[in-house]
Amino acid sequence: MSLNTEEKQKLINSHQTHGTDTGSVEVQVAMLSERITKLSGHLQNNSHDFSSRQGLLKMIGQRKRLLTYVRSKSEKRYTDLINKLGIRG
Repeated sequence: MSLNTEEKQKLINSHQTHGTDTGSVEVQVAMLSERITKLSGHLQNNSHDFSSRQGLLKMIGQRKRLLTYVRSKSEKRYTDLINKLGIRG
């Protein structure tokens, strides 16, 4: 369920705000979204994996807090990010 190095680097390159950016809110939200997607797929096949379900809920909460932070700083960055990631349909 974790991301390998190549997937992380691809996400960083597609969401970074400048050349050396590896930890901005946009990158963190993108990584969390990818992990949430993978874990959701796992839980569809393994419905009794309750510890993974708890981890999924924690990740969703963390992503929600990060998105709230971005929205408080800049509405444009927020809308660009959710459109790019395709979340909150």
